[in-house]
Amino acid sequence: MVPTTSPSPSIPGGKSPNLKLQILDKALKKCQYQQDALIEVLHTAQETFGHLDEEVLDYVSIQLKLPPSWVYGVATFYNFFTLDPQGEHICVVCMGTACYVKGAGEIVARLEQEFGVKAGSTTEDNKLTLMTARCLGNCSLAPMLTLDGGVLGKQTAQSTKAAIKNIIAVSDAAKEENP
Repeated sequence: MVPTTSPSPSIPGGKSPNLKLQILDKALKKCQYQQDALIEVLHTAQETFGHLDEEVLDYVSIQLKLPPSWVYGVATFYNFFTLDPQGEHICVVCMGTACYVKGAGEIVARLEQEFGVKAGSTTEDNKLTLMTARCLGNCSLAPMLTLDGGVLGKQTAQSTKAAIKNIIAVSDAAKEENP
């Protein structure tokens, strides 16, 4: 049974609040409100809302009848989940040994300087979120990173900067064509 008085999460732009809640509620129903489906539900919530804010976590907690501390603990334990809004584009630089030895630190430093953002945060204009990961598991492509989910291997600070500037420019041009 689903509580009817549970709080509704605030919804950032994009889909209407009702549609986003319907997507989350559909995932909850698919999982039959089972507590062991928490990670799957959190994945759906993050895909739908863009991040897991306190209201979304509370909503999931109520729906799955789990303590809020448990839901928060899972959301903060796994690197995939984020509690903060992400930028339009997300760059994750691998900092594993192979990537680091081959220049990942220089890539991060150049991106921080070029885009005015520290690793783990988002630019003021919300265009780019820069993140690092302990290892992305593709050492043969070192130094490697992901940009909007796509894998870029054997990167340099210059090639990464160019790739990010290109993807932002293409995105901005598409917005101008289809406001």
